[in-house]
Amino acid sequence: MEIVEAHHRYKVDAPSGTALALARAAGEALGLDEDGYVFGREGQVGARETSVIGIHAVRGGDVVGEHELHFLGDGEQVTLRHRATSREAFVRGAVRAAIWIQDKEPGIYSMRDVLGIGRA
Repeated sequence: MEIVEAHHRYKVDAPSGTALALARAAGEALGLDEDGYVFGREGQVGARETSVIGIHAVRGGDVVGEHELHFLGDGEQVTLRHRATSREAFVRGAVRAAIWIQDKEPGIYSMRDVLGIGRA
């Protein structure tokens, strides 16, 4: 599995938090921890090991956010992509969370709670 993420040229961190969250979720499913992450590649790196998750960051222009998960096998490829073309998508989520949390007790919540998505 390889993760490629792209953001605007002003984003100061790399890789993005979303890319790392995707890597953690995939790593958990595959039984890998963060020691199995490879950040970019350069030079004579040798053959790609199957027990790693590659993470690559691209920065430029006005890209709001794009994340691709590439599952690459011999003779086949599956790619999943999410592309945000406007920050409005994030605003809708923030407003939904603000409305949802109004009557909640103090605590730590996530968007899973806001969306009613249980953990598997």
